[in-house]
Amino acid sequence: MINVYIGYDPREAIAFHVLAHSIHCRASQPVQIVPLMLSQLGGIMTRDRHPLQSTDFSFSRFLTPYLSGYQGWSIFMDCDMLMLDDVANLWALCDDRYAVMVVKHDYTPQESTKFLGQAQTKYVKKNWSSVMLFNNAKCRSLSPNYVNGATGLNLHQFKWLESEALIGDLPKRWNHLVGVYDYDPDVSLVHYTLGGPYFKEYSDCDYAERWNAELQKALFCKQRT
Repeated sequence: MINVYIGYDPREAIAFHVLAHSIHCRASQPVQIVPLMLSQLGGIMTRDRHPLQSTDFSFSRFLTPYLSGYQGWSIFMDCDMLMLDDVANLWALCDDRYAVMVVKHDYTPQESTKFLGQAQTKYVKKNWSSVMLFNNAKCRSLSPNYVNGATGLNLHQFKWLESEALIGDLPKRWNHLVGVYDYDPDVSLVHYTLGGPYFKEYSDCDYAERWNAELQKALFCKQRT
């Protein structure tokens, strides 16, 4: 079973459902998808919302190993994405040498704001945590107490690891930043990090047509004759 945790924010509910559909319909192995909803994490996720927190799952993503019982591997991904490949191909990259595996982006955002007028924060390892393969047993430091008390930079810059050598590198195709990287028809996972086509302001962004096509597939219902 491939375990996938997806960040959930009610302002982007449609993004979650389209992403989940895009994963399921291309998967060659059984997949279990869990939405990280704050309404379901009462008593576990207790930290106050930070003024710079742009989504409900900015910090809850780091509870993935705990919610997985610190067993096996789990995938976390932001909801503002679209899967264009078989998630089993991502799962096959899990490497037991590492505690976590990510796309190691090297860029500094030029924008001061992103979707819904949210502030665009700038820090080292920006967007590394938007797709993570967790080797859960090696991430026991991510307890609820730690996740609720640690600073944002401590979490997103992986300072909870003993060494950066425990961070494995994923191919860039598995977290393609729309509006940051040039259009590539062969990417595997599209990330609408600045804003997705479900927002009017980004309705004509790269890969908007792929997202809208996926939405129509998810909505399709054929009446029985």
